[in-house]
Formats: sequence, structure tokens, C-alpha cells
Amino acid sequence: MLDRVLNKNKPKHTWRFFRSGGFDQVKLETADDLKHLSELDPKLWTVLNCPTTGLEFDTRTAALLDSDGDGQIRVPEILAAVKWSCDRLVDASILFQDQGLPVSVIADHDAEGAAIKATALTVLQYMGKAPDDALDVADLSDTTRLFSPDHFNGDGVIAVELSNDADVRQLIAEILDTQGGSPDRSGVNGVTSASVSAFYTQAQAVLDWHKAGSESDAQFQPLGDKTAEAVAIFEKVQAKVDDYFVRCKLAAFDARAVDALNPAPAVYAVLNNRAIGNSDADVAALPLASVGAGQSLPLAEGVNPAWASAIQHLLNQVITPLLGDIAAKQGVLTAEQWGAVSTRLSAWRNWQAARPETAVHKLGVDRLKAIVDGDGQAKLAALIEQDLAAKSFAATVDAVERLVRYQRDLVTLLQNFVSLSDFYRGEEKAIFQAGTLYLDQRSCELVMRVNDMGRHATMAPFSGCYLVYCTCERKGEAPLAIVAALTGGDVDELMVPGRNGIFYDRQGKDWRATVNKVVAQPVSLRQAFWSPYNRVAAFIETQLQNFAASRDKDIEAKTTAGVTNVAAPKEAASNFDIAKFAGIFAAIGLAVGAIGTSLAAVAAGLFSLALWQIPLVLVGVMLLISGPSVFMAYLTLRRRNLGPLLDANGWAVNTRARINVPFGASLTGLAELPAGASRSLADPFAEKKRPWKTWAVLGTVIVIVAVLWYRGVFASLLG
Repeated sequence: MLDRVLNKNKPKHTWRFFRSGGFDQVKLETADDLKHLSELDPKLWTVLNCPTTGLEFDTRTAALLDSDGDGQIRVPEILAAVKWSCDRLVDASILFQDQGLPVSVIADHDAEGAAIKATALTVLQYMGKAPDDALDVADLSDTTRLFSPDHFNGDGVIAVELSNDADVRQLIAEILDTQGGSPDRSGVNGVTSASVSAFYTQAQAVLDWHKAGSESDAQFQPLGDKTAEAVAIFEKVQAKVDDYFVRCKLAAFDARAVDALNPAPAVYAVLNNRAIGNSDADVAALPLASVGAGQSLPLAEGVNPAWASAIQHLLNQVITPLLGDIAAKQGVLTAEQWGAVSTRLSAWRNWQAARPETAVHKLGVDRLKAIVDGDGQAKLAALIEQDLAAKSFAATVDAVERLVRYQRDLVTLLQNFVSLSDFYRGEEKAIFQAGTLYLDQRSCELVMRVNDMGRHATMAPFSGCYLVYCTCERKGEAPLAIVAALTGGDVDELMVPGRNGIFYDRQGKDWRATVNKVVAQPVSLRQAFWSPYNRVAAFIETQLQNFAASRDKDIEAKTTAGVTNVAAPKEAASNFDIAKFAGIFAAIGLAVGAIGTSLAAVAAGLFSLALWQIPLVLVGVMLLISGPSVFMAYLTLRRRNLGPLLDANGWAVNTRARINVPFGASLTGLAELPAGASRSLADPFAEKKRPWKTWAVLGTVIVIVAVLWYRGVFASLLG
């Protein structure tokens, strides 16, 4: 009973953790770790979901992991992928090895495993590899080799290359020519069951239509082999002749319509003052002849010149052969005669209207008969059936690709999802690190793509990192937005929008990077210590520049006014005001005296202390000035972490992944001379040293000493 209780409480798997980034991270190093991953408390996972895009991770593998297609890889999907991989492999430790999946490690204890293994061997055969060779992702990426048109691939599409029978190959080519093709998995067009059936249906319809038109019945072909030519002549003028007889019937219906049905005299005004030809469009638009009640169509005199030739052809090759020379003798064509001609030709015309609209006409009647009477359709049906029987290969090859990709990529994802070991150990770059940014003699390794600038600008400042946003451009590539974290060096005068650098992506391609935004944060305690002094120096420099600019502007204004008034009558020179200048000199003296007195008081205070106390006072003053800045920087650096940067890109980080000062220093490289390099300090263009600074310091010291001597400080110290 006790043993049962102990076994029940005994953990199923002993996990190992390492401390990095201020939190415990699980080690995933063995097959047992993967098999028991579902037992690891999700609260100990570093990440709960990550996006499938914007990563330095294979997009196809990410899509396979994203089973629901929502653009996010979540914990259940990770666990499902790990379990499936372990079930499909004899030894899951192969997932930790270099890419390449030997077929021998595929477990074939069940039907699914056996099918995957058989398909993997077939893929090796198609790739020209031996059965004991390893499969890699490239073997499954080239579908033109994997699904070659010369072997069955399960899609029901038959390419010409799939048959060695010359007659079948010709038939496939003819079907493709007349019906179009469907793309095979290899990318080559082929025929399908639907296109074969449509082709034979159309071929039979064309043969039936030709059979109907081959009848020698005089009613069907009233002019024998000249019927087709006669119909073409008839149809050329049919609309115009019908128009003429309808106009005449309207005139008979109502005599008032005669004038309206004939062209008005104004119509001929368009033809005035220009050369008119028989083919003139304005002439052709006029009626065939003068319209009158019950009139017949003249066949010679009185015919519209634009139509005279066509009417003559109609008379000679259609009307006379069908009706005899009655119309020719009368010189006119009556409406009844025109109706008789139309009736005699109607059977042929109806047959032509029933002509099937298909491209198989181009093959000719004899070839179509040979096709319909042959066994080509049965042979194609057998090929299609054989191809569909190979559907299991096409379906299983996706599982083979999944297994090969998981063998190469799954552990990499786990080391950036379950833990952040790739990031903190530094042996490999994390999948969210886009590359290296070189800027102002430093290299930044913590560089990420920016998917949504608005979201990133809201979340990223909470990281506590000094951030530089850049737009990267490269010829022939779409612009790329990145953000780099500066975690080392000085940045007081570094980042301003518009500065340029170079960004190298993970493929080694270089991009021109332009700074467009900066989120300023402390970088180091050293920088924070000197920051107040740098700000004071910058303030003094700015004030001096403003003062100099204002004085220069004032002098320029006075000079301009003097030149303008040079021609004006010169006024009497004003008397020299000695009292005014005496006051100025007195004020200057008071100012110098006040400064000297202040300095003397400070110096007196220092000299009144013991010698060992003076350095402590100086250090205390500096701490008083720099202390607040250093303290605030310490608090910021202490809370600096990776989470908000990843959250801004759609991740769900499950811990506070700190970036402390030592680790941050490893993420930003500063320019250093190579070991053993020699350095010459002789600079031919160095600025020449001027003694005025030395004289100024020496003068100040003399003034202080004189004031102290005058006040008896030295006497009291020596006495």
C-alpha cells in the first residue's frame, strides 16, 4: 500500500532548469523531455503563443504547426506537433540532431507509419537517392521532381509524358489542343476524366452534324455543291432586301408613309460638293430602290449603286439557278419570289445554324471518325484510374514533408517558445532576431521586425530599453521596418531622426537603414552619472550660441542703420558721459568681486577642513548632483526586459525576461582596436594648442590666492 502511494506521488519526469534572464527556464535536451512536454506546467512556459510571420523561421513549417490557420502558434499546437513527431519516430532524439531524416528511424508499427515509410522510400527513389540516405527538406520542396509528369501522382491528371503509346500521346495532345488542360502536380498540363468525356461528346456531335449535311437530297442542297456559296451571297444582302420589301408593304398599308420611307431631299445634301463612290457609307445606308406601295425590287436600273454589284451576284448565282430566268427577263424581283428563294435555302441555313461550337472541327472528319471508332478513350480511362490509385502517395507525402520539417525546425521553435535558450545562451540567434544593425561604431544584435508601428510604439517603451526605429531599403526589395535596442555605449548625442546605418539581415543581405524614431531610455549607470554635467554643458553652449547670435544680429542691424543714414546731415557729436562709463566699470568690478568672493568662500570652506575631508566633500557634491540621475537609471535598467518588445509583435510572453547590464552589454558591440594592433598618436591635422586656457586658469588661481591672503586665511592656517 505504501509503495502504491509513493509511486503515485512520484513525478513522471525529472525536469532540469537553468537560470537566465532573471527566471528559471526548462532545459529540453533529450527525447524524454519531448515525450513528457505535455506534463510541464504551462505557467513554466516562457511563451504561450507567437505569430507565424515576421520571424526568422521557415514559413512553411510555421503554417504546418498552425493547424487552425489563425496566424498564431499556440501551446496545444506545439504539444500536438511534438506528440505526433514522437509517435512517428523510433527514436525522438533524432529531432536534436542535424537536419536529415533517415528512413530507418520512421516507426512503421501501425498503418499510418507504414504508409509514411513507404512514401519516404518512394521519394528517395524519385530523388535518385539510395534507401539508406537521409531525407531533407529540399527533397520535398521541388514538386516538379517529386510529382514528375512521367509517373502517377494521384491527382487524376494525365500528361503526355505518362504514356509510351504513340497513339495515346497524340490523342492527349489533341484533347489538350481543343479542350485546354488542367495543371498536374508537376506543373505540366494534362487531361482529366471530364476533359476526355467532353472531347468525345463534341467529336460525336461534329460527326453527326457532318452526316446530316452530307445528304444529297435536292431539298437540303438545292444547288448541289454550290449551295454553300449561294447561301453566302444570299445572306450578304438578305437584311437589305428584307428592309426594302417591308418598306413597300408599309407604303401599301398607308400611302402617307411613302414620303417618310424614302430618303428626304435633305439627306442628299450630305453628298453635295464631294466625290461619291459606289462604296460610300452614306450611299449604302439608303434603301435598295425607290419605295412604293407593292413595288418589286428592280434588278438592274433603279438599284442603289452601293448594292448594284451584290444584287447582280444574287440574280446570277442564286435567283436564276433556283427560279429560272423569269426574274431576269422581268428585270424585277417580287416579294413572293424572294420568299421562295429564302424557303429553298432554309434547310441548308438551318443546318449551318446547328453547327456545334467546338474546336474539334480543326481535326477533320476523317481523324474524328478514327478517334471515335478507336480504343483511345478506354486507354485514357485506364490511365486515369491508375493515377487515382496512386492517391495514397500524394496524400502521405504531406505527412513525410511534415516529419522532415519537424525534424529540422521543431526543436529550434521549442528553444524559442518553451524557453528562450537560443536568446540567452547566445549560441544561436533567436527566431525573433532579424539581424544586426551597425550604427555609430556599434553593432546591435537585438533587432526585430516591426509588424504594426502603432502597436509597437504603445507597448515597446515599457521594455525600459533605448530603442531606435529604422526604415530599411534595398533595391528590388520591399521596405523593411525594424527596431533595435541599444544596450551599451553612450547615446547622449547619438540618435536623431535621419541618421543612416547599415542593417544586415539573417541571410547576409545589406540594407540601408534610416533612423526615423527614438525612444530614449538610460543605457548604463556610467552614462547616467555624467548626464547632468553633459546637460549643463549643453545648456551653457546653447546659451552662448544664442547670445553670440543675438549680438551678431544687433551689430548687423546697427551697421545697416549706419549705412542708411550716411547721407543725412551730421549732428553735433554728443559729449562724452564719463559718469555713465564710470558706472559701467563699477558694475563690472562688483561682479568680478562677487565672483571672487564666492570662490574665495568656497576655497576658504575647503581649506578649513582637514586634508582627508576635502576629497570626501568633493565626492559628496558629485553624488548630490549625479545621484538622482544614477538612481533613476538604476531603476530603469533593473526593469529592462524583453517581453514588451515581443508582445508588441503579437507574442504572448509568459514571464519577465530581463535584460540586465552584463547581458545587455553582450547585445551591443562597441568599436575596439584588434588585439595586438599598433596605434600612432601623431595626428598631422590635430588642432594647435593655444595658451589662453592655461592663462585663464592661472589668473583665476592668482585671484583666489590674493583674496585668501587679503582675508588672512593663509595666516590663520599657518599660525
